[in-house]
Amino acid sequence: MMSPDKYMAAWKFAAAKHNGQLVPGTELPYITHVGSVAMEVMAAMIEEPDRNADLAVCCALLHDTVEDTDTTLGELAKLFGEDIAMGVSGLTKDKTLPDKRSQMLDSLARLKVLPKAVQLVKLADRIVNLQPPPAYWTSEKCAAYRDEAQLIYDELKDASPVLAERLAKKIIGYGQYC
Repeated sequence: MMSPDKYMAAWKFAAAKHNGQLVPGTELPYITHVGSVAMEVMAAMIEEPDRNADLAVCCALLHDTVEDTDTTLGELAKLFGEDIAMGVSGLTKDKTLPDKRSQMLDSLARLKVLPKAVQLVKLADRIVNLQPPPAYWTSEKCAAYRDEAQLIYDELKDASPVLAERLAKKIIGYGQYC
């Protein structure tokens, strides 16, 4: 079972860290993205209760803090534990790598050695991100994003049958934008 106290601590931390950020291409506060990823994870937990819910939900709430704010992995480890910091690390792109594809392949390789509870956060994140793209995206960018989603699916589908099925359907639906 999930610990409501851990969930609330992670939620408040993420909300403070992402304060002022918007979901790209919208006027929505970025915390709505974080909350949506956590909701996808929690919905999967209902059908797959054998997962480590605390790890999955906290990683979902904190997954973009290192990548998009001044948060450090050390800070996450101190506040939420080493397992959550390691999970967020696996979900964080290494921006020292030369291009987005290298960054994604590196992140997926790191995720595959982490618990499935962390891997399913990546599936949930892409499910949430496969919404109508910003108006300024070209059809080529949309196609590349869909192809990247397919790579995520191919590499992590065994982490959560529930989320893998949802992602597969989202990928098909996203084709309308390509």
